[in-house]
Amino acid sequence: MANAQLFQTLKGIFVPRANGLNSEGAPAYTMTPRHQLAQYAATGCLNSTYYVNAQSQLATVMELCEKVDTRFIAQTAIYCRERGYMKDMPALLTAVLAAKGAPELTPVFRRVVNNGKMLRNVVQIIRSGAAGRKSLGTRPKKLVQQWLNRASEKELLAASIGNAPSLGDVVKMVHPKPSQAWREAFFAWLIGKPFNAQELPDALKAFEAYKADQSQPVPEVPFQMLTSLTLSAQAWAQIARQGGWHMVRMNLNTFGRNGVYQLPGMIEVIADKLRDPEAIARAGVFPYQLMSAYTAASSDVPRAISDALQDALELSLANVPKVEGKVVICPDVSGSMQSPVSGFRGTATSTVRCIDVAGLIAAAMLRKNPDALVLPFENYVRVCDLNARDTVMTNAQKLAAIGGGGTNCSAPLAQMNKQKVMADLVVYVSDNESWIDQRAGATATMAQWAVFKERNPAARLVCIDCTPNSTSQAAERVDVLNVGGFSDDVFKIIAAFSAGQLGAGHWVGEIESIALE
Repeated sequence: MANAQLFQTLKGIFVPRANGLNSEGAPAYTMTPRHQLAQYAATGCLNSTYYVNAQSQLATVMELCEKVDTRFIAQTAIYCRERGYMKDMPALLTAVLAAKGAPELTPVFRRVVNNGKMLRNVVQIIRSGAAGRKSLGTRPKKLVQQWLNRASEKELLAASIGNAPSLGDVVKMVHPKPSQAWREAFFAWLIGKPFNAQELPDALKAFEAYKADQSQPVPEVPFQMLTSLTLSAQAWAQIARQGGWHMVRMNLNTFGRNGVYQLPGMIEVIADKLRDPEAIARAGVFPYQLMSAYTAASSDVPRAISDALQDALELSLANVPKVEGKVVICPDVSGSMQSPVSGFRGTATSTVRCIDVAGLIAAAMLRKNPDALVLPFENYVRVCDLNARDTVMTNAQKLAAIGGGGTNCSAPLAQMNKQKVMADLVVYVSDNESWIDQRAGATATMAQWAVFKERNPAARLVCIDCTPNSTSQAAERVDVLNVGGFSDDVFKIIAAFSAGQLGAGHWVGEIESIALE
């Protein structure tokens, strides 16, 4: 008689055997090369994380770019820039297309390089040789020249902030032929050559005048150009009024140190800017960036500003779906989720961790689906008392406060199976590095999902991965969606999936549908 332990009958529908190992050496499902590239591009910041260092991230992305066609590389770059709000990864993929001489480079460059920082990122990566060659080449050089001749005065001034390379370095590399007299004067000013001061753009003229006489109005230039000067509280207030949304968010403590909030009306001006729905939409803000600003606010920042950040966070989560039926949300609160969400960057490391993002997503979904069941897990399911009427920030902080322990992705499903829970949508937010629940054959998560499906045949499972990864604990199929990233586009995809509106390709199919023409 056959070994009953070895050949025991599994409950539920058939589940595939695990075909790979995760970073903990535990059984997992290996994603397709396209899915892996999408996952790395949507979550990777080319910095070291808990499981993956920066060098291995780069090596993996370059290896994956050899396994997929250039059209998909192009579509992934555009998706991650326009819908994922990423920076370094879209720049890297653009540089890869340049090194390959791919015909898709032109439309990708024009959509990915939408500001001066992205221009300098792409040039830096190409010149480093990491993408396959060190020279810009004829077509990339022309694209850079075109950007320099199409950018507005404001865009060029913003691009002039930063080094390695500086915008002046870029101008020296590509030698753009200025299309207007003011550009000729600006490029000369930028690289330290003689220029006609009367031809300088208006903002630069105002800047030069302000340096000579600070009784002049504060010029509308990036504030970094003014920081070498001794500025009054009134000058800083004007900088706050003129500044873009992200600039204001990132300098709330600076305004406090420089007395801006003591001036009549300035608290209201800044609060109104932070909670402006149109400005939030234009900024392409990550919800976690608002959480970061809220938690980093010093005692110099008034309560009204902190409240405005909470209002902005609620607005940034406008795409969180209200799902029909019963929803279960499973945030991973294990020890590995303590890793910074954008990786370790020395003194510039973000204070926001993967566990904060997991808590934020869970709290946001609870806000839209107040009868949802929230099951935070590590070794086992943890208890956390949440009130759907509380702010997203409050509930996210409660969830993040219970972190620690190992990773057992199957624990929530196992508990629901034991308690005979009925549900229509189960959402995981994790790094997918489950190791406590190792078993032969299918992963424990898929085995428990099969049992869950016996009671809930129409149920769907969504696994949101917030770290660069090539494996999952749940095999992609018609009722299972694996998606990566931190932008609100993830919520749009969940909404479409839960409503049965995604195609067979799920998330990868969404990327493949991006038109390049």
